[in-house]
Amino acid sequence: MTLAIILLFGSFALLMALGVPIAFSIGIATTATFLLFMGFDQSLFIVAQQMASGLDSFTLLAIPFFILAGNIMNRGGIAMRLINFAKVLGGRLPGALAHCNVIANMMFGSISGSAVASAAAVGGVMSPLQKKEGYDPAFSAAVNIASCPTGLLIPPSATLIVYSLITGGTSIAALFVAGYLPGILMGLGLMIVAGIIAKRRGYPVAPRPALREVLVSARDAALPLGLIVIVMGGIITGVFTATEASAAAVIYTLLLALVWYREITVKDLPAILIESAVTTSVVLLMIGASIAMSRVMAFGGIPFAISDFLLGLSENPLAILLAINIALLVVGTFMDMTPALLIFTPIFMPVVQGLGMDPVHFGVVMTLNLCIGICTPPVGSALFVGCSVGGTSIAKVIRPLLPFYAVLFGLLMLVTYVPEISLFLPRLLLGYQ
Repeated sequence: MTLAIILLFGSFALLMALGVPIAFSIGIATTATFLLFMGFDQSLFIVAQQMASGLDSFTLLAIPFFILAGNIMNRGGIAMRLINFAKVLGGRLPGALAHCNVIANMMFGSISGSAVASAAAVGGVMSPLQKKEGYDPAFSAAVNIASCPTGLLIPPSATLIVYSLITGGTSIAALFVAGYLPGILMGLGLMIVAGIIAKRRGYPVAPRPALREVLVSARDAALPLGLIVIVMGGIITGVFTATEASAAAVIYTLLLALVWYREITVKDLPAILIESAVTTSVVLLMIGASIAMSRVMAFGGIPFAISDFLLGLSENPLAILLAINIALLVVGTFMDMTPALLIFTPIFMPVVQGLGMDPVHFGVVMTLNLCIGICTPPVGSALFVGCSVGGTSIAKVIRPLLPFYAVLFGLLMLVTYVPEISLFLPRLLLGYQ
């Protein structure tokens, strides 16, 4: 048991440190650990079989569809329309453009389903505007970096779909609805910090918009935001499943970008499809390899060994949950969300089940925790993209990020220890028990 744990995680960490791509690191470490229990040919066969059977899932079809819908949105001129609407919503607050950045990330991130895409699209538009208004580039980048993951909590979220698959069918509808309040609280918390800093620095407040400007921006944003209504409305009312909703999202975004806005043409579609296929293949390869790793962990009894160890450390559930959160925060600093979710959900699920924690609640906690990870060095993807589009360096942006990190950690503790923040809406709208 101990040897299996050391070999699995030790070889994985070593391969990651050597720069081996994460999917291959997972696959090699998994195969090496299987060799403890069986022969070489059997190990290769089981790893390949687990990767193939793990991806044979109707639920997973939602991921390529949502990725494609997000890419169509990214190319379809959606970001600017949402940013204009966000200016109207946050323009009268201190540090108007900072609030606009947060609101735009909440809207665009939930539609695109990608924190990196949101950081690039919204940050690319907002950074020059903020610089022109006298904002410190490091502060602007920090606001963009901290707020871009909000869309991973506000549905539709591919991360929550993956979590549902790993946990054996936790309700996707319940997970989607559960993400709303934490996602909105995340955005509001960041806006409060940004507003305090902006007021101290004397950043400008936008002039009051004319009624016509309000109506025009709301009209332009209504159709993109209609995607959320269609997807979530269909899932909540039972009209279609999450997978069917993802296909409907592709059709809707295609009609919007190709026919209504005419921001893309038929000639652009092959490039969009290829980009989506590449992104999907990367994600699914990591999922397949991680499913094989989950299999070898289950085969070796690793999750239950770690569960017994954590439960033996303390009888206080609050302390155990704090230890899990700290472990995930550390993991998030060097591992991307999808593999971290796939590897550590099977490890910590027996622990939280032993504590009586609801799986939907734990899914939101894990997602929020790993959202913080993509904003932190050394390998946070949102951190790198946010610094790039903001025209600043990681060294300069870390200090302005500290108050935002504090808010995100405080929210994580609140969501962890107050289950109703996650479970209130699923119980209200879906009758979830």
